[in-house]
Amino acid sequence: MIVELVDAGFAYEDGPAVLSGVGFALAEGRSTALLGRNGSGKTTLLRLLSGGLRPVTGQLRLDGEPVTYDHAGLTRLRTSVQLVVQDPDDQLFAASVEQDVSFGPMNLGLTEEQVRARVDEALTAMDIVALADRPTHLLSYGQRKRAAIAGAVAMRPRVLILDEPTAGLDPHGQERLLEVLGSLGASGTTVVMATHDVDLALRWADEAAVLAPTGLRTGPVADLLADQALLDAARLRRPWGTAVTELLRSHGLLAPAETGPRTPEDLARWASGAARA
Repeated sequence: MIVELVDAGFAYEDGPAVLSGVGFALAEGRSTALLGRNGSGKTTLLRLLSGGLRPVTGQLRLDGEPVTYDHAGLTRLRTSVQLVVQDPDDQLFAASVEQDVSFGPMNLGLTEEQVRARVDEALTAMDIVALADRPTHLLSYGQRKRAAIAGAVAMRPRVLILDEPTAGLDPHGQERLLEVLGSLGASGTTVVMATHDVDLALRWADEAAVLAPTGLRTGPVADLLADQALLDAARLRRPWGTAVTELLRSHGLLAPAETGPRTPEDLARWASGAARA
């Protein structure tokens, strides 16, 4: 495991426990959707994973070793793990997009050519090359989202953590982001995304982590999002793909071991194949 929370708990000052006894491990190249109702602790959990918060109990491990919260320990962690917060205005600070994206790589002690390569790579990945010289305060909300993610991508992290990255994006922006995250995953990057969108989680993620009053449940995304008791406890609706899959199985049209459609496009392909059979 690259990053792992072990029996971790956290409470804000003078407040009740937000998380307790959490075990959460991130393996290389896996995509995980973090789900839960508002106030369940999703953002707190992401900040614990990225070192922004320190567990009150338990520990965070990187490559099996406990993380130390001094300068050296946090630098080592943040070289491997990058967090993109929900509001891009909390992350962007430089005068232009290019300057903002280059800030992280410049602080790694890289050569000018290496920094340039990382910036170009990140701008291209997020489809914002044309915005490189644009002042960040003149960007649209969706453009600011992509610029903030580009800053994290430029660090070439082993683990990329995103808090509600699709919120505020139009359908094209969402699709483009999912393509980028898919490419990162294919190259071995571990990606964790907090989201309220169960349909997006089902179509995109390998695994799910669901925060419910009984604690954190993790497992294959299709299995967890078919668990109605868990969905009810976490106040999550049943994904479209799960409902369609169960309907097809109830009519004997899909074998229990067969993977069901996760999107309308999947259903159309399945129907086309069934018609030819």
